[in-house]
Amino acid sequence: VMAVAGLCSNLFAEEIAVPAGQQGDSSVDRPRTGLSMDQVTAKFGGPDQQLPAVGNPPITRWVYAGYTVYFENDRVIHSVLNAAP
Repeated sequence: VMAVAGLCSNLFAEEIAVPAGQQGDSSVDRPRTGLSMDQVTAKFGGPDQQLPAVGNPPITRWVYAGYTVYFENDRVIHSVLNAAP
């Protein structure tokens, strides 16, 4: 029984989660808080994916190749690096 217990304990691995904001190159130029959607589009181009607004107030998410931008109404509230593959 002890041998089986010893084998079973080796089957589990520790999972370490790294926040997306701590992955990759944090010097990536991305939209800063307060910019409007028009300003983001003018400076960074259109997003690769634009998800519809959800909630109240409406939160919209734009996904670019290296980062994701979150808007409340039409203003940036946060931008984060995308998780490394």
